[in-house]
Amino acid sequence: MRMVTGPTDHVVVVGAGLGGLTCALHLVGAGRRVTVLERAAVPGGRAGRLVRGEFAFDTGPTVLTMPDLIDRALAAVGERLADRVDLVRLDPAYRAWFPDGSSLDVIADPVRMAEEISRTCGPREADGYLRFVEYTGRLWRVQRADFIERNLDGPRDLLTANLARLVAMGGFGRLQPRVDRYLADPRTRRIFSFQAMYAGLAPHRALALYAVISHLDTVAGVWFPRGGLHAVPTAMADAAEKHGVELRYRTTVDRVEVRGGRAVGVRTTDGEYVPADVVVLNPDLPVAYGELLPGPVPRRVRRLRYSPSCVVLHIGSRAGYDHIAHHNIHFGRAWRRSFDEVITQGRLMSDPSLLLTNPTRTDPGLAPAGGHTYYLLAPVPNLHTAELAWRGGLGERYADELAGVLERRGHPGFAAGAEVREVVTPADWQAAGMAAGTPFAAAHTFGQTGPMRPATLHRGLPNVVFTGSGTQPGVGIPMVVISGQLAAARITGG
Repeated sequence: MRMVTGPTDHVVVVGAGLGGLTCALHLVGAGRRVTVLERAAVPGGRAGRLVRGEFAFDTGPTVLTMPDLIDRALAAVGERLADRVDLVRLDPAYRAWFPDGSSLDVIADPVRMAEEISRTCGPREADGYLRFVEYTGRLWRVQRADFIERNLDGPRDLLTANLARLVAMGGFGRLQPRVDRYLADPRTRRIFSFQAMYAGLAPHRALALYAVISHLDTVAGVWFPRGGLHAVPTAMADAAEKHGVELRYRTTVDRVEVRGGRAVGVRTTDGEYVPADVVVLNPDLPVAYGELLPGPVPRRVRRLRYSPSCVVLHIGSRAGYDHIAHHNIHFGRAWRRSFDEVITQGRLMSDPSLLLTNPTRTDPGLAPAGGHTYYLLAPVPNLHTAELAWRGGLGERYADELAGVLERRGHPGFAAGAEVREVVTPADWQAAGMAAGTPFAAAHTFGQTGPMRPATLHRGLPNVVFTGSGTQPGVGIPMVVISGQLAAARITGG
């Protein structure tokens, strides 16, 4: 593993997202002096918080898996997540709704989930599900140590015994055919392959090794922190400060200062110079290269392919629905066509599949008495795929359309019940510093996976390190937290 060279006593971390906070906790636990500079008024980065009146919303990810990784970061300073955050395990993890009117609870307990599938789809499908769980569990165990929780500097780093096992398991084949080997019902096939969208690809194009995402969601379990997901970075930031990390909010970094082929500090937009032995960059990697680092952006970064983006509706409402769960997936009739429209054709879905999250089902304190909060997400093209007229009123029009779709799918009065409505589009994601206007970063194509994904250590500046979803290992809360640990390891050797 390539390491940061030279002194590492004082580390400046730019950005208090989950990756930056994880890195800071591991570094301060290893005896480094750490300064975190964050442009916002609160920690969290994409895992931010929006408050409108008495309604509170998470602005970024809403699905939390593998909280033990966050516990690991806190353990670096002798803290425990359970002492700072009240985590609720969601049961079901999701409720899936299908065009034929049926529904299926996704339960993170294979025995109970098999019973649910048997009831809805038949015992043969339940048997296939149990074999699929066994397969994805093995897939996760084979990948975890060698390919996910490890800094990779080049393809040679893949040459381990587990690579042969991964090949033998069909990990480099396509995801959808692999899922179809175990499952025959179109409903279960969708439930265990839609997660490919997290990796920025359609299931029929994603590598089968990304079946581990569905394993983390549907087997390992999904949690919700009371107070919203933003409670997690808040707890991490509080623990970091308690143990000596200097956290400075409302401080925007303008550039990394470089002399003699090394970073020597950062300059803020206020003109302040903050010296550093090492600089860790948590902003979206292409933005960090293009706006904070000197010199031309490397060719491989310029040529990155990006995941789809999304439109999100934050709704504060008096309308409640007893039949829904905390997380709900509404599948349209179209399947492969929807992915092609968003990813290849640069069009809005003609028959949308949607994620509807209802956080007040678990934590009523996020809304006034009798109120509800909703988070409605629809995948849309990123700004590199299609420059749609988001600033020209398309966002509000599309929000109206999505609300109408949801009403037709069993949520009467959804639009009329809204007392608060905030619409977030790719233009907003771009304005918030996300390349191509997507919060899901670079897609996990074969050429952007593992050692082919941008590394956590800069190739030309030996004391500049990256963390976040744009670097290794990739997208999603678990991977971003792991990236923070990997960034710290570049500095400490841990």
